[in-house]
This record gives sequence, C-alpha cells and structure tokens, in this order.
Amino acid sequence: MIIDTIQNASKYFSLHPLFAKAFEFINENDLANTPDGKSDIADGLKAIFSNAAGKTKETSLAKFECHNKNIDIQLCINGTETIGWKPREKCVAPNGDYNDEKDVQFFLDAPDMFFQLTNGQFAIFYPEDVHAPMIGDAAIKKLVIKVRI
Repeated sequence: MIIDTIQNASKYFSLHPLFAKAFEFINENDLANTPDGKSDIADGLKAIFSNAAGKTKETSLAKFECHNKNIDIQLCINGTETIGWKPREKCVAPNGDYNDEKDVQFFLDAPDMFFQLTNGQFAIFYPEDVHAPMIGDAAIKKLVIKVRI
C-alpha cells in the first residue's frame, strides 16, 4: 500500500506501466465537477467517480475487500475518508469465495489499522492490501482508478 498526495504522484510512475497515464487523467480533469459513474480511460484503466455519504465502520467492514487482477488508486477529491487496512497474508477468514467476474475477495478479519485521506490524498492498494473504504460522517467525493495487472 502507498499513501501520498497528488503532488508526489510522479514518484510512483515507475511502479506500473499504466500509473503515469492514470495520474495524467487525474491532473487533466476537473475532478470536483465530474459526475458519478464509470468510464474507460485507456486499455487497462477504468475510472469510477462517486459522491456518497460516508459509511459506518461496520458497514464498510462487511465488504473488507481485495482484488487479484487490478490495483486500486483511490483518490479523495473532497471530504474526509477513513479506510481500514490489513495485509492479505494476515487474513484468515474469507467471506465467501473469490468472485472472478467482479475481481473481489471479501474477508471477515478485522483491520490492523485505520487511516484517513482528505482532499488530494490517495492510496494505492495492490492485491495484497485488504481494504475497507468510505468510512466517514459526511459526504465523500472520490475517484477509484482500476489498473489492470
């Protein structure tokens, strides 16, 4: 997992061939005024914009998730988002089977830690990062970019 601010994004371009294109999309768009929805950025990159009320920890942890085929770049555009995290290697209680079509595996484990993102901060979640996003008391506008591995 990586946590940083959008100003430092270029430090991570070498970690995946599509990261530069993903952050180029972020920098070239008016994120605050982009409507909710999904769109393709390029082959292997999908954008998902959402603006929704924050969830309780319990609601978010019901979908404590990780992915096998994609890396998530999760950018907080506006608001304060709390996210739970635990390394996948320490998760011992799967919540159902891996869903290949949706590329998601859920776990019943408790996070090792919680952290917050606010305006212009992002987290990068690799397949080994189990995460529970969108925890908060108010509206959270965010962008998730799915980066195909």
